[in-house]
Amino acid sequence: MTTKKILLSILLIGSFFSCGDYLDIVPDKIATIENAFANKNEAEKYLMTCYSYIPAHHEHTGNVGLMGADELWAYYPGSDFDPWMIARGQQNTNDPYMNYWEGRRGGRALYNALRDCNIFLENVEDTNKVPDLTSTMRQRWIGEVKFLKAYYHFLLFRMYGPIVIVDKNIAIDAPPLEMQKKRSSVDEVVNYIAGLLDEAYEYLPQEVTNKTEELGRITKPIALTLKAKLLVTAASPLFNGNSDYADFTDKEGVHLFNAEYDQNKWLKAAEACYAAIESCKLNNIQLYTFKSNDRLSDTTKIQMSIRNSIGEKWNNELIWGLSGRAVNNLQSVCMARIDPANLGNMWAAQERLNPTIEIANNFYTDNGVPLNEDKTWDYSGRYTSQVAGTQERFNLAEGYVTAKLNYHRENRYYANLAFDGSVWYMQNSRSGSDENTFTVKARMGQPQAKLGAYNYSVTGYWPKKLISWKFVLSSNSSTTEWFPWPELRLADLYLLYAEALNESDQTIAALEWIDLVRERAGLKGVNESWTTYSTKPDKFKTKAGLREIIQQERTIELAFEGQRFWDLRRWKTAATVLNQKIHGWDIDQEVPEAYYRPKVLFDQEFVAPRDYLWPLREESLYYNKSLVQNPGW
Repeated sequence: MTTKKILLSILLIGSFFSCGDYLDIVPDKIATIENAFANKNEAEKYLMTCYSYIPAHHEHTGNVGLMGADELWAYYPGSDFDPWMIARGQQNTNDPYMNYWEGRRGGRALYNALRDCNIFLENVEDTNKVPDLTSTMRQRWIGEVKFLKAYYHFLLFRMYGPIVIVDKNIAIDAPPLEMQKKRSSVDEVVNYIAGLLDEAYEYLPQEVTNKTEELGRITKPIALTLKAKLLVTAASPLFNGNSDYADFTDKEGVHLFNAEYDQNKWLKAAEACYAAIESCKLNNIQLYTFKSNDRLSDTTKIQMSIRNSIGEKWNNELIWGLSGRAVNNLQSVCMARIDPANLGNMWAAQERLNPTIEIANNFYTDNGVPLNEDKTWDYSGRYTSQVAGTQERFNLAEGYVTAKLNYHRENRYYANLAFDGSVWYMQNSRSGSDENTFTVKARMGQPQAKLGAYNYSVTGYWPKKLISWKFVLSSNSSTTEWFPWPELRLADLYLLYAEALNESDQTIAALEWIDLVRERAGLKGVNESWTTYSTKPDKFKTKAGLREIIQQERTIELAFEGQRFWDLRRWKTAATVLNQKIHGWDIDQEVPEAYYRPKVLFDQEFVAPRDYLWPLREESLYYNKSLVQNPGW
């Protein structure tokens, strides 16, 4: 296969959906593979093209995990975000939302990405090309693109299940039958991706040393962590012994899912998680702790450790931050008008992504157990209200009436959420401390209440966690510090390891890794918390009980990071969780008794097993007769 034929194939098949950056890499825009790999500078541009397909996970319009489940909601009509249409039950086969197979409706063209990765590898692995590239740099670049190739396959696998593996590119003059590639089975796909990550690992550096220009480039800890996430996903109920897909075959009768449960998959996942954790330890990646010279309470310091594990750029908990996906616009979309001097600036503080009461109910009490299990907490009275006292002043506006739901909650509740009656500490605090700082008062007629028909919180909540503490509103604009989207971070890895250990019948060992995450949030360990405060004191002692705890820990710790959407699917719990009503407060009310009545915003419908996997576009099935549609579509 000649390089000119490869290029022609790319231009004919994929260029409409690809980023097309590689077309600018040669004089007079005459795109040829020979020029693209003539020297180091041109080859590096092609390398960046391979990176350019990384999805826009830093945007609410590009990250299906943010709005595709039940965590974040918006006003309707007026918010037509493609990922949110999936949460609203509008996925379809005519023109699927977030179509990463072809690059439509908010999705990146990941098969174009794989073609470009293959072109890069074919040329850079040839030592006769890019003559001025050192052997060390050549190996590193090969490792990076092998990783990207594995990553793009992983994203497709997570969405579609059995996918077409693109190990090598097909020549444009290949026979028609060779063009008709079929989907590989789940086990084949997972083994292929894991093998690619192993190959990439050997070539990658331990860390990025040029932190001025190369942060976000791939390292060994990143490769090992993605492998851990891959194998945990593959061991989970959606892909491991799923009888729903026992009859799912290709057109030749080959089964695409293995319906037999394999416990060994969890053992392999646990091993992969441990290897990733050890690599992170070697590279000084650790749970983030906030440090500041400001006069702050211990309560606020704990909450800032939680908030800034996301919002402090390149902090030491970050395993992989997406440097080309800096969070700026998303902050504005989530921000509330908390500055009393700039209450009319609804364009810099758009308030369009709003946490639901459902997600608020998932956070623990301050005793570290679920609301409905805490024997000291008034669960039945959670929607009544009371006046906040001095002792609550770091979490709640002193002297203000707010729902009992907001009292005696864990620090992650206050770090993640803002709500009517909440305190919102920022670096530009008017008092220079967390005393007498910004607050949210959102009932009708109050400073943060709905102003008009657009840009308001439809639920009465705001996702505080996604906004840098350096966000400053002015009369008609704002300034803030951008931070890279946290694609992989250590707390996620710890909880994946705990899950894999528990499913491998190592329940006691799993507690250590959950407790590390809880300790950072100011909570006691699982054993002490459940034994002392829960109505189910022995819950953590069984695999099923600890599984439930781990799943809730992940929902809390990784809230608004796009993880819950995928977790609910791989656990096969989405059919239960996402078949319920979405609620917000009655935001048009003035008095607490009326405001604090949960209001139904939407009645979700999740059709199982259909909705666990993405549909292929019908037109794709027409052009490639070897493809089969996912069940239920």
